[in-house]
Amino acid sequence: MTPMRLLWTALGYVALTLGIIGVALPVVPTTPFMILAAFAFGKGSPRMRRWLERNRHFGPAIRDWETRGAIRPRHKAVACLLMSGSLIGAVLLALPPAVLAVQAVALAGAAAFMLTRPSA
Repeated sequence: MTPMRLLWTALGYVALTLGIIGVALPVVPTTPFMILAAFAFGKGSPRMRRWLERNRHFGPAIRDWETRGAIRPRHKAVACLLMSGSLIGAVLLALPPAVLAVQAVALAGAAAFMLTRPSA
């Protein structure tokens, strides 16, 4: 295996691990890490790429994103709910206004991007 393929495969495993952690911890996003893992495995490990594509839990989201740039409505709703909860938590923790403003702008940008993607 070439050094570049090894690096892509390693990145794929890191993203896969973070995605699996995200299944259990709602603050860690699963789908983006699985899409990243599929991309990295596509360059480093075709076998792992096929495994992800055929996985009954992760495969559909990966295919939706790659074929149409689509995100399922349920996933959009959960992501918006978690982003809102994150901002509310920051307000309740009485973080400085500058921090709240940066967080609000970043979350609004992420939400706007996600909500403008087609639904699967």
